[in-house]
Amino acid sequence: MATKEDFYKILGVERNASDAEIKKSYRSLAMKHHPDRNADNPEAAEAKFKQIKEAYEVLSDPKKRSTYDQFGHAGIDQSMGGGRGGAGDFGDIFGDMFGDIFGGRRGGGQQNAQRGSDLRYNLEISLEEAVNGTEQKIRIPVLVTCDTCSGSGAKAGSSPVTCSMCHGHGQVRMQQGFFTVQQTCPTCRGTGKQIKDPCSKCYGQGRVKDEKTLSAKIPSGVDTGDRIRLSGEGEAGQLGAPSGDLYIEIHVKRHAIFNRDGANLSCEVPISFVTACLGGDIEVPTLGGKASLKIPSETQTGQVFRLRGKGVKPVRGGAIGDLMCTVKIETPVKLTSEQKALVEKLGESLSNGGTHHSPQESSWLNGVKNFFDKLTG
Repeated sequence: MATKEDFYKILGVERNASDAEIKKSYRSLAMKHHPDRNADNPEAAEAKFKQIKEAYEVLSDPKKRSTYDQFGHAGIDQSMGGGRGGAGDFGDIFGDMFGDIFGGRRGGGQQNAQRGSDLRYNLEISLEEAVNGTEQKIRIPVLVTCDTCSGSGAKAGSSPVTCSMCHGHGQVRMQQGFFTVQQTCPTCRGTGKQIKDPCSKCYGQGRVKDEKTLSAKIPSGVDTGDRIRLSGEGEAGQLGAPSGDLYIEIHVKRHAIFNRDGANLSCEVPISFVTACLGGDIEVPTLGGKASLKIPSETQTGQVFRLRGKGVKPVRGGAIGDLMCTVKIETPVKLTSEQKALVEKLGESLSNGGTHHSPQESSWLNGVKNFFDKLTG
């Protein structure tokens, strides 16, 4: 009798290889030596394929591996009835391989009951509510567990029975040449159960459409795009499986005064020509009430003043932001004849004082002159 080749050598792994290493090598070699991939010499490929499968069946089983490590092939041949494991078909190995991809291995169909779907709710709130926090009542359409059958889908006094096609496994195998592909049972849709007498309310689905009102607590500091998860408030799962979650997505309305940039707020503050020239104290709005802003003399339009701590405290923690006030000098309108005369007199006085009263205008005019000089030079 020919001496059998060492199983570890067949799979190309060390004797101390982990289960994961053995499984990885087995899958790679099985795909490489499958007869369908070796049309030029299918007989040799089949022999090698069965050899690989036999080695894996031993080394992937802790008890068989221990026996093999102690007694070699003699111990394994005795326990397996003369090498029965090496004569298995190709469908078994590829059924196991593809089972990981197409829904798991055969087992109790109840494990295949699907968790309920997650839901999303778009909630629009004001800037004040986003900054200070709020509690909102929301009403959502949702699938809930049928209260008549308690989610079983079966009529009162009856219960689901084992599926006649998959025999409760939730999976069926389809033979395609050398391949066996495992897929969800089309009769019970993976549940392993059939409902012979369905519930009159949910018609065997175990769930019904309904609406429910929830109280959603919105923490302070949220911003557009933030999501709040309400665990278990999504759609009910199938056949008693867990419910999904509800995700509330925040959208902050546009504010009439303030713009938000992270933790900071900003706004435009109109000031009079007189205040810009002479300076003074003005009141500006904040989300917490009024605040005083000191405007220095000779303030230019577009100048930004910072009010520290008048912004937003971020929802994820951190320092409170600031309020950035951009001043905008307002030109007087609807002047009386007397007021126009006074402005003209002021203008004459400023002109007689030279260009130092209007430094920006003087600088700009010099820039324009240099530009045209270059064009004509």
